[in-house]
Amino acid sequence: MNNTHAKFIVIEGLEGAGKSSAIALVRDFIAQHTGATPVCTREPGGTPLAERIRDLVKVADPSDPLCDEAECLLIYAARAQLVANVIKPALANGQWVLGDRHNLSSLAYQGGGRGLMPLVSSVSEATLKGFKPDLTIYLDIDPVQGLQRAADRGALDRIEQQAVSFFERARNTYLSLAEQDDAIVIVDASQPMAKVHSDIVAVLQQQGW
Repeated sequence: MNNTHAKFIVIEGLEGAGKSSAIALVRDFIAQHTGATPVCTREPGGTPLAERIRDLVKVADPSDPLCDEAECLLIYAARAQLVANVIKPALANGQWVLGDRHNLSSLAYQGGGRGLMPLVSSVSEATLKGFKPDLTIYLDIDPVQGLQRAADRGALDRIEQQAVSFFERARNTYLSLAEQDDAIVIVDASQPMAKVHSDIVAVLQQQGW
């Protein structure tokens, strides 16, 4: 890895796939191989305004339920802020960026899960203009297993409370998109954590950066 050629790496996956531990692993790997800790982001969120949008998306308000289209547009508003004010400036400054979710989440959750792929594709093109990660590691897990892991951690947020069928559609979209893009690598997240982490390290070592 060469710090003068900064990369944007994203960790994706359904609830309970183990993104947090994977992000910690990749962060340490990048720091070890570049000598600098990467800029770490999360979506939705990552800037003061985007974090306020995150609260709107994550917390249910029974008096004013968030419709699917509004959810999609809010997430892209947060993403546009993050890309413009954090991700692109960091990359331009030679800093590696490590993201907890990015556009693939919207394609899977709002596009596949909500059935809004035409809207997602249109807004994605309008806001990102082709900008994408250099590498996305998708942690694949059966939704039932993932949701059980998420429930074991504590109370579920608004999106985590969706029906299993929603997450099945999202997973199918993740897998379909990964098959079409060499920059998306699938890691089996149902394995023991040590094996998942060794697979992630192997993916990073194979990049040849």
